[in-house]
Amino acid sequence: MKIKIVFIINPIAGGKNKNHFSKVIASHLNTSKFEYELIQTESEKHAYELTKAAISNGAEIVVAVGGDGTINEIASALIGSACTLAIIPYGSGNGLARSLKIPMNTIQAVKLINQYKTAKIDAAKLNEHYFFNMSGMGFDAHISHIFAKDKNRGLLGYVKATFSELKNYRSKNYEIIIDGKTLKEDAFILSVANSSQYGNEAHIAPRAELQDGLLDLVIVKPFPLYLMPMLALRMFLKTADQSKYFISLQGKSILINRNNNVIHLDGEPKLVNENIQIQILANAINVIVP
Repeated sequence: MKIKIVFIINPIAGGKNKNHFSKVIASHLNTSKFEYELIQTESEKHAYELTKAAISNGAEIVVAVGGDGTINEIASALIGSACTLAIIPYGSGNGLARSLKIPMNTIQAVKLINQYKTAKIDAAKLNEHYFFNMSGMGFDAHISHIFAKDKNRGLLGYVKATFSELKNYRSKNYEIIIDGKTLKEDAFILSVANSSQYGNEAHIAPRAELQDGLLDLVIVKPFPLYLMPMLALRMFLKTADQSKYFISLQGKSILINRNNNVIHLDGEPKLVNENIQIQILANAINVIVP
């Protein structure tokens, strides 16, 4: 019996052309081992629905062909199932894929699926929503809302949006309870990390690990704008937590009270009016890894 595998392709992820993808699969997937199907998403939440259908139809592996937002929809549908997630990175940042050491090269990522080595990773639940890489409710969430309206997806569009909005954004006040400890902080960025990075090797939470059963809370305090390049460099050097403007804490349960409703889940914007409760879900899903 061949292993049933469904590839769910987000055609607009990362602003990258995927017309050649079917040929890559035909050439490099081990078809003596796998029986496969390719499906394209047509709208928001479609990947979630397609994944649920794939599970019902006996798929053992569902492959996210896209970025962190596509992965979020698919992985959210996989919670509680025995089905395994695989990733072909096509996003703007590919934060989760990079943290898992998934090859950025499409052919190499397909060949990794052939090996079918799996590991369990943690997930996080924010109220009734899930995230797998990163959630935020500061400047990064503000940018995700701006970026979502940009027809030119990709890293360049993200960088342009960041610098365009930087000078006008104002820090927000947050009350945070993490594993029973309360703190109040003004924050330019407030991120809750399951993995260490946003994507493109920008590590805002260098200590975060996908299999440690912990969430990493990162508070970036207001800072002089001229320090932005240095703070960004720290993220690429994995030393962000050594800056005096960064507060890093770890815990399993986080309650956040705030005065704005803009958040992001794995880079995708969302409006959440109520207070935020975040819990770690240890060993929540199976993923194909190197």
